[in-house]
Amino acid sequence: MPGTVQSIERAAAVLRLLAGGAGRLSLGEIARSLDLAKGTTHGILQTLRKVGFVEQDRVSGQYQLGAAMLRLGTGYLDVNELRSRSINWADPLAARSGEAVRIGTVLDGQVLVVHHVFRPDDTFQTLDVGSLLPMHATALGKALLAYGATPPASLDRFTSRTVGTQRELAAALRAVRECGWSADIEELTPGEASIAAPIRAYGGLVVGAIGISGHVERLCDSRYHPRPHLVANVRDAARAVSRDLGAARR
Repeated sequence: MPGTVQSIERAAAVLRLLAGGAGRLSLGEIARSLDLAKGTTHGILQTLRKVGFVEQDRVSGQYQLGAAMLRLGTGYLDVNELRSRSINWADPLAARSGEAVRIGTVLDGQVLVVHHVFRPDDTFQTLDVGSLLPMHATALGKALLAYGATPPASLDRFTSRTVGTQRELAAALRAVRECGWSADIEELTPGEASIAAPIRAYGGLVVGAIGISGHVERLCDSRYHPRPHLVANVRDAARAVSRDLGAARR
C-alpha cells in the first residue's frame, strides 16, 4: 500500500493551524508552530495562496484562510444542518439577551439568514429567514468576512456610519479577528445595532455566524460600546454551536 504524501500532510497542518487561530499568522509563527523550515513553509503557503486556500495581507505579510476554503466549508455543511444545530442555542440566547437572534452564512457575496428567533416580547416583528444582508454593514457579515469570505468590491452606504472604504473595512476586520466578535452600530439601520460571533465546524473552519440585534440603546452603553454581558452571551452561544458542529473547544 502506498504511504502518505508528506507535502499534503504539511499543507493540511498549515490549514488546520490557520483555521484554529484567532487572526493572521506570520511565516515565522507558522514555521515554528509546525516545526518546519521557513523555506518549506513559504513554498506550501505560496501554493495554497495560488489555489485560493490562503490569503496574504499586503501590508503585514501575514497569512489567513482564503475565500476558497470558506466556500468549501459552506458546501460541506448543508444550510439545514447549520440551522438545525443552531436552534438549540438560539432560543436561550434570545431569552438571556432579550433581543432577536439571527444565524447567517455566506451566499453569493451576501449574508443569508437561515434562522431567526424573535425578540421575547409582544412587539410586532417580521421573520427574516431567507433574507439577504450586506456583508460589510452587519455584524453577521463582518464575522464571516474576518475569517475568509470575499469582501464586496463596492461598499454601499446605508447610513452615515456605514463602513465606506476598503481600508476602513480591513481595519474593522482586523479588530474582529483580534477580539473574536463583531458589531455594527447603526451601520445598516439608524437606531439599530447588532453583535455577532463566528460559528466554526470541524477543523476550525468558519461556516456561519450567530448574533443578536435590537435598539442601539439596549445593546450599547452611552459611548456606543456594545455591552460586555451581551458580547459574552453571543460568544458563548457561538462556541456552543461550534462544539455541536465538531469544532475544538476554544
